[in-house]
Amino acid sequence: MNKKIILLVIAFVLGFTIYFFTHTQIQNSQKPIKVGILHSLTGTMAISEKSVVDATLLAIEEINAKGGILGRKIQPIIVDGKSDWNTFAKQAKNLITKEKVVTVFGCWTSASRKTVKPIFEIYNHLLIYPVQYEGLEESPNIVYTGAAPNQQIIPAVKWSFDNLGKRFFLVGSDYIFPRTANAIIKDQVTALKGEILGEEYILLGSNEVNNVVAKILKTQPDVILNTINGDSNIAFFKTLRQAGISSDIIPTISFSIAEEELKSLPNKYVIGDYAVWNYFQTINNPNNSEFTQNFQKKYGKNRVTSDPIEAGYFGVYLWAQAVKAAGIDEVNIIREYIKDQSFNAPEGVVYIDANNQHTWKTVRVGKIQSDGQFKIVWNSGKPIRPIPYPISRSKAEWEIFITNLYRGWNRNWANPNTN
Repeated sequence: MNKKIILLVIAFVLGFTIYFFTHTQIQNSQKPIKVGILHSLTGTMAISEKSVVDATLLAIEEINAKGGILGRKIQPIIVDGKSDWNTFAKQAKNLITKEKVVTVFGCWTSASRKTVKPIFEIYNHLLIYPVQYEGLEESPNIVYTGAAPNQQIIPAVKWSFDNLGKRFFLVGSDYIFPRTANAIIKDQVTALKGEILGEEYILLGSNEVNNVVAKILKTQPDVILNTINGDSNIAFFKTLRQAGISSDIIPTISFSIAEEELKSLPNKYVIGDYAVWNYFQTINNPNNSEFTQNFQKKYGKNRVTSDPIEAGYFGVYLWAQAVKAAGIDEVNIIREYIKDQSFNAPEGVVYIDANNQHTWKTVRVGKIQSDGQFKIVWNSGKPIRPIPYPISRSKAEWEIFITNLYRGWNRNWANPNTN
């Protein structure tokens, strides 16, 4: 009798366990896969970041329309970084710990990325970062779908040296990206035996550009290399033109102005100047035509696409492929499967380098036209392998350089007066 009772108890426990496990699995298979979207919807960087949110949502909508991933829909949780690094950090932590997202798509400025990086590493989570940047960084918790320095900054200087002139003036916003980009540029110009005539910075979001323009007017460089971010560019280009500095006299090459930013700049301020990216809306291939049409169909015929928009878009597809390959929405497994993923993006084939989690990308130089689009005047012909640490200095020397910046700004990744 006791033996029968024991067998019945075992059978009951086993049956309940199987039922509970199966029921839980079914429930989980029906739940959406939650992801975070963390960008500035307000503040000085909203001019650039809002459209990356739109592109991320478009990719999610397209994937959901085809059945989602693993039979589950993707659920985006959108939060506002408010162009403030501390807000980015707070929101990143909330997305991970409270919303329980499996991945976050976001950040624009390197100050925001640098601020959230420790959070993703502490929680062993995953950030997909869609914007070109200064390099000098590798993290197992970040996938970089924008350009490394050798995919934008370095080829831009070489093209400028060969086609526009050898005397440069550097101007940028006062945070980690422009400071580091200009250090890379100065190393390269020195190696090319060119000349740096000036280097000036303005606070992110500031319109105080008169002093910078006066120095450009005085030194008369061949080329202005511009790493200003956000709506400060409006004041900068307006003041340049008011000072009589037109693009045919002293051309400007920008690293953070794309089609979206040009919509906020009167054409007369920027026609004839240049930008260097991996993607322009004017790329002529079927994938880009479909992407542009779908983006404008969803958001309006007057909307434009741009490099960060496109990188935000294809980053979702690379991630979705990794989740499908993993067979589960577990962040640590996704991080492993996203390595070596490739995708036929609007810019052409892109793929993740398994060694550093940056993206192989083609480099392009564009000249601004009267319609606010870019005429592509040069391209690298094939995707370039990403090299986060330029070889002009050792990795240890670059680490010392960025550490000194951080400490000099009272342990911030931007001039502390910026916010």
